Amino acid sequence: MDEHPAEQSLGRGLPALVGICAVILVIFFLYQTRPVFAPLAFALLVIAIVWPIQRALQTKVPKLVALALSMLVTFFIVTLFVSLIAWGFGRVARYIISDAAYFQALYSVAVLWLEQHGIVVASLWAEYFNMSWLIRIFQELLGTINSTLSFSVIVLIYVMLGLLEVDVVARKLETMKNQAVGQALLTGAREIAAKLRRYMAVRSFVSVATGVLVWGFASLAGLQLAAEWGVIAFALNYIPFIGPFVATVFPTLFAVAQFKSWEMVVLVFACLNLIQFLIGSYLEPRIAGSALAISPFVVLFAVFFWTFLWGISGTFIGVPIAIAMLTLCRQFPSSQWVVDLFGETPDEAARITR
Repeated sequence: MDEHPAEQSLGRGLPALVGICAVILVIFFLYQTRPVFAPLAFALLVIAIVWPIQRALQTKVPKLVALALSMLVTFFIVTLFVSLIAWGFGRVARYIISDAAYFQALYSVAVLWLEQHGIVVASLWAEYFNMSWLIRIFQELLGTINSTLSFSVIVLIYVMLGLLEVDVVARKLETMKNQAVGQALLTGAREIAAKLRRYMAVRSFVSVATGVLVWGFASLAGLQLAAEWGVIAFALNYIPFIGPFVATVFPTLFAVAQFKSWEMVVLVFACLNLIQFLIGSYLEPRIAGSALAISPFVVLFAVFFWTFLWGISGTFIGVPIAIAMLTLCRQFPSSQWVVDLFGETPDEAARITR
């Protein structure tokens, strides 16, 4: 006897409903366990970067000595990066606090000018977006940066333990009973590690280039805190789209307060955007090549999604997670459609590199 049409529809819709519920539960689980999985995700990224150094050292010295040297290099780089970020944002925050009265007066003049020109949102901005709010934002940001020190310690512990287990995990995957799955996971892990190393190398190069150019322009333009703006631009460039935007807006706001000239403000804003455009739209795609071909929609979604789940740590790790997931999906025929939909085609990737 044939099934009723309503029962057929229910049978077809049930797997989709179960899948949606599973996704929601996974997202909720990741949100609730962010103190554990956020540092673990960072640690896996660091392991992918550091492993070639560890492997090369293991051929010359004992494994534990190689691990100590690898961890020493990792600790130095992480400490330097966190210290630079804390120094740059800290200097800007202290500058705002020390001149809070001047900035508040300047802000009041701007609000008055808006009211005189009939802009009704001026009262709303005066109530919610005053200088006290801006100072509080910088203080909270500085506190978040300082809290990353404990986060970094957890990451380094994960990295140390993970570097000891890389060879063990590889052997387990090679000897799995399901050879097809084991080989796919092993190949995927190697490709993910290679892509993440390339991603971080490219991102670091363009971040340094951005920071140097921003510092050079700010110095030539006479903008105060030129070195600090360069460091902030360097750090925020690790966050696609959002980071360059913030690194452009903040110096422009300071230019308004410093120069009191709309010509100079427009010049600062235009030149900073030109630097970000040339590096982000011209230089970076040609350096990255097709190995990191990924849909811009996925990049932006990954930044917002993982920021929502894990805060500032998710902001930095979102794109590497997206790269890892797409690379892993490529290893299995059942998930190849995900790569076809959200990754770029070979023709598009080749066109980027021309």
